[in-house]
Amino acid sequence: MSGESDFTTNPAVKRFPGNPILGADDVPYHATLVFNAGVAKYQRRYVMVFRNDYGEWGNPSFEGTNLGLAFSDDGIHWDVRPEPVWDRERAAEEAARLYDGRDPSDEVIRAYDPRLTVIEGQVYMCFAMDTRHGLRGGIARTEDFERFEIMSLSAPDNRNMVLFPERIDGRYVRLERPMPVYSRGRDRFDLWLSSSPDLGLWDTPRLMLGVEEVAYANDKIGPGAPPVRTERGWLALFHAVDIDPSRGKNGWEPFWKKRYSIGIMLLDADDPCKIIGRSPTPIMVPETQYEREDGFRTDVLFPGGMILEGDGEVKIYYGAADTVECLATADVGDLLALCGA
Repeated sequence: MSGESDFTTNPAVKRFPGNPILGADDVPYHATLVFNAGVAKYQRRYVMVFRNDYGEWGNPSFEGTNLGLAFSDDGIHWDVRPEPVWDRERAAEEAARLYDGRDPSDEVIRAYDPRLTVIEGQVYMCFAMDTRHGLRGGIARTEDFERFEIMSLSAPDNRNMVLFPERIDGRYVRLERPMPVYSRGRDRFDLWLSSSPDLGLWDTPRLMLGVEEVAYANDKIGPGAPPVRTERGWLALFHAVDIDPSRGKNGWEPFWKKRYSIGIMLLDADDPCKIIGRSPTPIMVPETQYEREDGFRTDVLFPGGMILEGDGEVKIYYGAADTVECLATADVGDLLALCGA
């Protein structure tokens, strides 16, 4: 793998000059880290569900995690609702019917990392759920952002799931990142695809992209924001992680040496497991102070939302340093060109 200095953010992608667009100071309840949000356009407004880890600034041991809700008319300025929209207790209550008699209030530890997709006029939220028997990926449905009905939970260990915004061949499709820690003894996670007739039963996953195929990753890769349909196929972001022991300590943890960058690929419209184009270099790498120096886990970019506007502008929403939520923009034609289309 090439060295850290070999990659820079592609000039086709522009960071919003007012970044970060959302942080702890914007939240009217106890908030410390506000990041990894799911963002979608729904009923002519932008909606964001964000992760909030709350505790003491500078201390990596947090008191808890919840999900906050915000709305926007322009995708830049956000009105945060006065209370969290989801927390451990609500997630456990919704998960109860899937646990066959086991008390989910003892089983569920936290729910986090939301990803929003609008399918046929309904909002679906993928999320990660830590439980006492492993990390599970979930899918929930909401009509009012007050109740989230959990449709399914994966077997451990699987997370970073995102749904395509429409059914393909009559089936729901998702990207996912299983976590085979025990079979390999270390991080080395790849990007997979599976489909379902009903969001409950999922077929055998298909390997889409392996870590060894990405020049700027040596640790893991996985989905980013839900894909968007273009005239050439599905445009999809993914996260790519490399470890460099020479980095030393970064952020609040004593041995954080990972860097998260953002890659992009183009998937076949009818068979999205087929990658028809992919940028050989990342479209974004950590460069700014709020990405590299300030916050919990520095050198981290994690894309959770992508919106294709009518004029061809693509809004990319990403968490920075696991601390704040940010925005970047690009032209869809430029992104397709990076994928060779």
